[in-house]
Amino acid sequence: MSGYRLHGYWRSGATYRVRIALGLKQLGWETVPINLLAPAGGAHLSASYRATNPQAQVPTLELPDGRRLTQSLAIIEFLEEAHPAPALLPSDRYLRARTRALAEVVNSGIQPLHNLTVARRLKAAGVDDAAWAKDVVTTGLTAFAALLADVAGTCCVGDAPSLADVLLVPQLYSARRYGVDLATLPRLTAIEAHLHDHHPAFAAAHPDRQPDAVAS
Repeated sequence: MSGYRLHGYWRSGATYRVRIALGLKQLGWETVPINLLAPAGGAHLSASYRATNPQAQVPTLELPDGRRLTQSLAIIEFLEEAHPAPALLPSDRYLRARTRALAEVVNSGIQPLHNLTVARRLKAAGVDDAAWAKDVVTTGLTAFAALLADVAGTCCVGDAPSLADVLLVPQLYSARRYGVDLATLPRLTAIEAHLHDHHPAFAAAHPDRQPDAVAS
């Protein structure tokens, strides 16, 4: 075991990303479940969790020395620097930038627009939050597919898993939950299938395989 403790929710896309990164780097971790759907609005809103993460979001990664990190991309960048192999960013600076750009399509351009907080506020305002999410995810993933067209191999950037793949797979999981027609994005689903078939960290990180998972 590495001594890492991952505070998160089994179905959280951001937590899912960190699980994949930990798995790819073959690091053990302890799961600390934070139930976003617990009574009284969710365990992330409790005073005890706010003391851990003042933003009341998941994930939080607790380091072996007790220090804590928040925000999934910052956590993954930390793991990349602390445990450089296998690398999640290409050695070529141009491809590194392209990889980060793909990651940000998901991190900044898709996921924040349909997360639980946004969905609850849309619903309170009388907006169909599911239809909103489906449109946001469809539009974002279509752009993602176009942006990787000239750099993809069996993975998003070449033939080795990168930060872009770590962001893509959880977003595809969310896409299915919202009924997005992924048949229109065959390049993305082919990459996803390759990752699950050839890199066990992706399958192991799937939400349904987590200790706090709840049957649908």
